[in-house]
Amino acid sequence: MGLRRKSREMALQFLFSLDFQEYSCSPDLVETNLEMFCQTFEVGDRSLPYGRQLIEGICLHLDEIDALLAKHSHNWRVERMSSVDRNILRIAVFELQYAEDTPAQVAMNEALEIAKRYSIEESVSFINGILDAVQSALAK
Repeated sequence: MGLRRKSREMALQFLFSLDFQEYSCSPDLVETNLEMFCQTFEVGDRSLPYGRQLIEGICLHLDEIDALLAKHSHNWRVERMSSVDRNILRIAVFELQYAEDTPAQVAMNEALEIAKRYSIEESVSFINGILDAVQSALAK
């Protein structure tokens, strides 16, 4: 497994924990919670920098990311998606929109591989459909 995959999975687990504990994505809370998370789950030093970049970027742009998801997830409200799927999508959309060093196809493929590992089978096509729509809209 690649280093960036580990970072993405760490970011997914952290964002899921924020959702589960109903914490906000404010910078102060993120920093405090990320420190505790890293201590509790022994996050690797090499995967932390990109994972931190993803988490902080997603929290900074959460409203814009969720707006893109809402616009392209027909008949699904973002808050009604499973927390795992929602956060996989947030990571991928952040990379599509803001991570210039990550090719769109890589961001999308990574999201699908992570969904295969952490979500249910039907979620893979759900995530793929939304990401295809978002990527098409961003490419225009």
